[in-house]
Amino acid sequence: MHIPVMLKECLEGLITDPHGIYVDGTLGNAGHSKAILKQLDKDGMLIGFDRDMDAINRVKEQFKAESRVKLIHDNYENMAARLADLGIQKVQGLLLDLGVSSFQLDEADRGFSFMRDGPLDMRMDQTATTTAADLVNTASEQELADLIYRYGEDRSSRRIARMIVEARSRMQIETTAQLAGIVERAKGGRRGRKTHPATKTFQAVRMAVNEELSGIEQVLEQMVECVVDGGRIVVLTFHSLEDRLVKQFFNRHVPREESLQQGGVRRVFDEPAVKWIWKKPLVASEEEQARNPRSRSAKLRAIEVGG
Repeated sequence: MHIPVMLKECLEGLITDPHGIYVDGTLGNAGHSKAILKQLDKDGMLIGFDRDMDAINRVKEQFKAESRVKLIHDNYENMAARLADLGIQKVQGLLLDLGVSSFQLDEADRGFSFMRDGPLDMRMDQTATTTAADLVNTASEQELADLIYRYGEDRSSRRIARMIVEARSRMQIETTAQLAGIVERAKGGRRGRKTHPATKTFQAVRMAVNEELSGIEQVLEQMVECVVDGGRIVVLTFHSLEDRLVKQFFNRHVPREESLQQGGVRRVFDEPAVKWIWKKPLVASEEEQARNPRSRSAKLRAIEVGG
């Protein structure tokens, strides 16, 4: 069952005006979206984006009688243009839940998880052309090592890449079980590890296939300009790379004072100015972490535009 992570905290950080337009940039199973809609008045609006058509199809029946909701099948990096197509220039708030949908993980045919053997796919958008199998079977050893180190932060990246290349020279790597087995052998087996040895490699390949980090930067660049003064951007991350990117982006927009040689100070920041809602990221309560293990790695950051 999909349980929306840190739902109460997301709503508290996001909703400032029940008459406003709010965007859920990662619709998933619409757990956050349905809760947002309950907070809005009859003239409020919710716009849900998802690059996964399965997600759109899964929830559109729930919203079919709801005129306040529009669902858009597209990558959130195209968000500003798609909103403009609807005649929307400004919104009250944006929520991004950057976790992988539990439905994607649970569907073996989607190839996201080593827990269920299936084709090595990992595309969030099934209309995209490059699959995880394409990447794993064609990238050079150096390219594989670099992406596993960068996106998976795995110090064994070179050894893993070398063994992937050796394995594919004998047979194409086409399934999640094949890739997981190769990585497990490269890392010397499980040896009492709490997490599977392939966890970081699967994360890295998924992020590379879906160009996740560049997409986050693009949507934030667009939407910090599209959110009204006093509106909010709330982002839920699940690993350090995403969290660091979000923190650094927002920090560039938070005004800071620099001393001038001639005396006095000036405010320095990227336009538009924003301010932190919470100085430190929120994490899930112990109760939520016990109830929903997916929330254990979550960090929630929020800013208000105008500062």
